[in-house]
Amino acid sequence: MADLSQIVKAYDVRGVYPDQLDDQLAELFGAAFVEVTEAEAIVIGHDMRPSSPGLASSFARGAVSRGADATIIGLCSTDQLYYASGDMNLPGAMFTASHNPARYNGIKMCRAGAAPVGQDTGLAEIRALVEGWLADAPPASVTKPGHIMQRDTLSDYAEYLLSLVDLSTIRPLKVVVDAGNGMGGHTVPTVFEGLPLDVVPMYFELDGTFPNHEANPLDPKNIVDLQARVRAEGADLGLAFDGDADRCFVVDERGEGVSPSAIAALVAARELAKHPGSTVIHNLITSWSVPEVVREHGGTPVRTRVGHSFIKQEMANTGAVFGGEHSAHYYFRDFWNADTGMLAALHVLAALGGQDGPLSELVSSYDRYADSGEINSTVDDQAGRMAAVREAFANRDGVTIDELDGLTVTAADWWFNLRPSNTEPLLRLNVEARDETTMGKARDEVLSLIRA
Repeated sequence: MADLSQIVKAYDVRGVYPDQLDDQLAELFGAAFVEVTEAEAIVIGHDMRPSSPGLASSFARGAVSRGADATIIGLCSTDQLYYASGDMNLPGAMFTASHNPARYNGIKMCRAGAAPVGQDTGLAEIRALVEGWLADAPPASVTKPGHIMQRDTLSDYAEYLLSLVDLSTIRPLKVVVDAGNGMGGHTVPTVFEGLPLDVVPMYFELDGTFPNHEANPLDPKNIVDLQARVRAEGADLGLAFDGDADRCFVVDERGEGVSPSAIAALVAARELAKHPGSTVIHNLITSWSVPEVVREHGGTPVRTRVGHSFIKQEMANTGAVFGGEHSAHYYFRDFWNADTGMLAALHVLAALGGQDGPLSELVSSYDRYADSGEINSTVDDQAGRMAAVREAFANRDGVTIDELDGLTVTAADWWFNLRPSNTEPLLRLNVEARDETTMGKARDEVLSLIRA
């Protein structure tokens, strides 16, 4: 029997295909998804991995066996699936393992209107149903099964995104786009069509074996090709999408990576110009600059835990206009509170193309501090090392500690957050300070405690 504890994560299902997740299991997940959401109809999409179309079809079979109609939208980015869920007001399932290596696949699920399905919002119940059916036998099909239909939503998705950002007066821009052989190669040509952009495509061929580099732009080694190409082309900027194209990373005209926190601050300022006085969500590892910019533009910043289910829930609770994470997930009220890297990219293009200066100059007012990036340390005892770090800083003057998500320690000139990974024996450290020297000293002291 499959061990679902290995593949049902906090926010999604993810495992090695076919060892941990196969077509039979996908069919059971489809049936359980309909049972838990009580859906009469659902929408299903998939990425370019070789196993994805078969898994999506199997999930659809499970859904229709419980009486629901299933609309398969085929190849799509994760945010295109969220668009379909929102526009059609249907629960949805996306088959992707995002930036994971080729041998993985997974399922991201949402309720109608792109509302997240996580451990506390249905995923635990879905897992329990599937485990019950594996131990006994799946239920017989209902007397009136549903129907499977096909629908293409790509042009509608592009039209909707373009309706949210005014790009009508931007100057011509040269942009290098690295799709990493992922779904950006599918969505970018349609979304950017007709805009005054000279697009230089990199790795647009859909290939779930990722022959050029991992589709994870958060790892600096995976944007080296993009940085070199931006310099060689004399481009105005570069964009890098992850495997399922729900995240977007930005490179400036010098080939330097732009902090996702700076992009979050830039987009927040633009959204607050349209919706004055609104709330903006930011997670606790974004830069100090994000809440500062939000306040400077008349908004209310709200700090939250890391993770899309927390951000989306807080956006729903507060009516926030925008939410940003340092991992380059960007969430929009106008997009059903869901994350879309493509919409963030359009905001960057609109901001850059609406003035004459280079991108490095434009983002400099949003990138105010020195940061370490995320540093992972493998440890045998996560709780023990966390406790040692806490104890080292607990009684220092001028230092505050909070444990909203892991351990956050804040002083006048620096802060750090230390969080355990949910899936690996790792501690993740993020440090920020008012200057590079202070950041380096704080980083090195914490790392010495973690790795003692």
